[in-house]
Amino acid sequence: MNDQVSDRKFANTLARGLGILRAFRASDNGLTHAEIAERTGLPKPTVSRLTYTLCELGYLSHGTRNDRFRLGPSAVALGSVASLSIGFVDLASEAMQKLADATGTLALIAVRDGDRMLLAKTWRPGGVATIWLEPGHRIPIFGSSSGQAVLATMGEERFAALDPDSELTQFRQDGYDQLIGQGFTIAPPPTRYARSVNAVSVPYFANEFGEPVAFTCGALPTDLTDTRAREEVGPALRDTVRGLEQRTGHPAALTRRG
Repeated sequence: MNDQVSDRKFANTLARGLGILRAFRASDNGLTHAEIAERTGLPKPTVSRLTYTLCELGYLSHGTRNDRFRLGPSAVALGSVASLSIGFVDLASEAMQKLADATGTLALIAVRDGDRMLLAKTWRPGGVATIWLEPGHRIPIFGSSSGQAVLATMGEERFAALDPDSELTQFRQDGYDQLIGQGFTIAPPPTRYARSVNAVSVPYFANEFGEPVAFTCGALPTDLTDTRAREEVGPALRDTVRGLEQRTGHPAALTRRG
């Protein structure tokens, strides 16, 4: 972000306004000024000016002076246009729901958002009572299987733009080796960003984004052991993504690296 801020072409005010929109999650019942300030790191006076402008433009709404802010009709319309323009999500939806139900895992698509992975779409398994992550949730690239799958198939120029250190470079190489050997990635235990979830991921090159995204299945470690991830869930997810590639005429994401 610092590099962007120092770039004369970079519009800081626009970036801050978009940052406010990005602060909202599917599970939110609106946000207060204080909550927006906490999530964005912006001063409250700046948040107040930006929320006023976004409300005037229809990207945010709130009923009364003390009401919580919610995404407005302009934001909803923009999201609808965006979802309709990304055809592979609809094509994958039925198969991913079946996979979630069959494996008892949360199936999802994660896309890169700077140095984090954003959950863009999720499919919950039926009949499983537990807490699941919602679209809009962000997780680190380093230490997540989805981040590893994307890094492993990311072009060299885009990877270099992340200013990677030796740990991230090795994490990427491990993901590449896993994709060559088994077609999916599982973050090595010492690097995992959280002990409360296990996940397996397969990359898919999204022409709409010009870079790979990750299809992922995750669950509690007691429900998705490393052995089950390697022997059952990983191969099933790999085959599901391969089927999507055949339907869309896309080559495997690994062949697009370069």
